[in-house]
Amino acid sequence: MTGAQNRLLGLLKELRSEWEQTRNFWTDAKALEFEQRYLNELQQQVNQTVSALDALERLLQQLHRDCE
Repeated sequence: MTGAQNRLLGLLKELRSEWEQTRNFWTDAKALEFEQRYLNELQQQVNQTVSALDALERLLQQLHRDCE
């Protein structure tokens, strides 16, 4: 699971980097709206997903230990 978490976080970091470059040229109110409406929401969702994957990984490890 750690690989999936790392990939997800890496892709989000890449997206944020691309967004920062875009913001150098797209500077109106719609750009701010886009960032708040979509990118910030995506950030929150990714954080929740990573936390859920972490909890799932811990659960699977416990199940594995219990079955040994």
